[in-house]
Amino acid sequence: MGIRQWPEAERPREKLQQQGVAALSDAELLAICLRHGAQGASAVALARSLLGRFGGLRALFCATPDDLLGCTGIGPARVSELAAIAELGRRMLAEQVRRGTVISDPEAVRRFLLATLRDLEHEIFGCLFLDSRHRVIRFERLFRGTIDGASVHPREVVRAAIAANAAAVVLVHNHPSGVAEPSRADVRITGRLKSALDLIDVRVLDHLVVGDAEVVSLAERGLL
Repeated sequence: MGIRQWPEAERPREKLQQQGVAALSDAELLAICLRHGAQGASAVALARSLLGRFGGLRALFCATPDDLLGCTGIGPARVSELAAIAELGRRMLAEQVRRGTVISDPEAVRRFLLATLRDLEHEIFGCLFLDSRHRVIRFERLFRGTIDGASVHPREVVRAAIAANAAAVVLVHNHPSGVAEPSRADVRITGRLKSALDLIDVRVLDHLVVGDAEVVSLAERGLL
């Protein structure tokens, strides 16, 4: 039976209009984005199939085009649509730390960093550069690779801070293992960078380590 033959209160679009978006399941929300199903399956059935195959929304939106194209009912157009939906979500979070935003909500920064870095298979080290009023100048990725295997060079961080005309900085990197616990190498490089940036009067406000489900602050741990 197609969705049009369902009771009106059970159809995803009508349900959203009558009860609000929070009343819909992940599959129902995804079905609205998909718009229609595949042969012999409604949009909701297709959505449930995709969520079951990948294990949830996060894994679905992180899937490669090749993985998606292997699913019944998914062609190149839908791969593009799913990629666009995921990117819109990331950009929405990025707006919370866009240029000129005063960093007064640490949780907004954490949400942005989780969405940006936690699903990467490689380690990224970057900086959130701030002005003297702690307003965002920009977030910049500076190094790729593990801190142990691909050194983070203080001179490059200093150069980037000068180029950004920054007065303060939040250091950031992810742990692809998913475990956000700071390592000894993390603590050591934080000390080196703090010393180097002190020479040009740029304050290191924090060093945030991004894991799978949390962001750990070295400042909150007393390690800064």
